[in-house]
Amino acid sequence: MAEEKQHSSCGSTFKTMIGGQALIEGIMMMGPEKKAVVVRKPDGTLEEQVSDRVLIKDKYPILGLPLLRGVFNFGSSMANGVKALMFSAEFYGDEEEEEEPSKFEQWLERRLGSEAMYSMIVTLAVILGMAFSVGLFILLPTAVVGGLGLLVQDMPMWVRNVLEGVVRVIIFVGYLVLCSKTKDIHRVFQYHGAEHKTIFCYEAGLPLTVENVRKQPRHHPRCGTSFLFVVIVVAILLSSFVFSFVEVTNVFARMGIHLLLLPVVVSLTYEINRLVGRYDNALTRVMTAPGLWLQNYTTFEPDDSMIEVGIRSLELVLPSEKGKDAW
Repeated sequence: MAEEKQHSSCGSTFKTMIGGQALIEGIMMMGPEKKAVVVRKPDGTLEEQVSDRVLIKDKYPILGLPLLRGVFNFGSSMANGVKALMFSAEFYGDEEEEEEPSKFEQWLERRLGSEAMYSMIVTLAVILGMAFSVGLFILLPTAVVGGLGLLVQDMPMWVRNVLEGVVRVIIFVGYLVLCSKTKDIHRVFQYHGAEHKTIFCYEAGLPLTVENVRKQPRHHPRCGTSFLFVVIVVAILLSSFVFSFVEVTNVFARMGIHLLLLPVVVSLTYEINRLVGRYDNALTRVMTAPGLWLQNYTTFEPDDSMIEVGIRSLELVLPSEKGKDAW
């Protein structure tokens, strides 16, 4: 009881590094020591998967340095997210009789073994996911504006840069809005809301009950949606700065430069998000406002069963030492 009061005294000033990801009928939470995946199975029971976390910076201290840690943490987060999604999808596959593995799948398993084949599938999924995101949000706007450049001769470089930025934002926002209209994705976004509400309840120092979590807001400033939006903004600003000194009009050359700048963009964004997440003032509130607005399309109000999943997944990753998860 004393411990609860001590935590409550921190009020909204306490910020946890615990974060999560919505899954298919479930939630993954990442704490400083453990990772937990909790899925609501078709029969209504909860399936739990808990594992110890080994941080990249603990294995390779140099990768924990600013401007290096961003890229590697982003890649690690994507890999963990894909694994968690695959785990949750196992309970909601085709209800018909399972198909016999193809000859190619059987050959891979014989050659690599089941664990190696699983790792290969995860790696391929991460690569394809990154390729899709880069292609849609980074390269496609460059191609679209490049096409306009063929129609409009002698387009000024600053106009080209501005148009690329505008098209990039339109595609990003449009993609999120369209996803939110899909029934299955809508339910995933409800779990996203449950994840945020649960973390808010914990940060407020309140007991983790359905009633307490239900009252919390669903928009959280340290959200992956906000991170992705900042990636887009940083990419626009950085590329505009570079192209103001290096006037490149060839579409493929511009695409190549965008790809070269991408690790820098991710690294800078990671550091910006850490800074914004640590402080709460007028400047940080302005910086997080667009990301919070976008969460109108990536988070929805969860039902109580979803909140229960959020509570359980958070409980499983709470650190053994109080305060070890402070942001």
